[in-house]
Amino acid sequence: MNWDQVKGNWKEFKGQVKQQWGKLTDDDLDVIDGKREELEGKLQSRYGYAKEQAATEVKHFCDSCKT
Repeated sequence: MNWDQVKGNWKEFKGQVKQQWGKLTDDDLDVIDGKREELEGKLQSRYGYAKEQAATEVKHFCDSCKT
């Protein structure tokens, strides 16, 4: 699945994102609002990931997404 599909169905994917990264709050997910860069930034701040690691995590998540 590509990110455009995740972004377009963000409300459906919020639960999967929260399951994957439990440190993200509901407010974080509202701010992210399907924006990949925002998600990567929140992962960096909440989990201490480097930029490349956050991008890799999001890619793996996106590849594993199911609607």
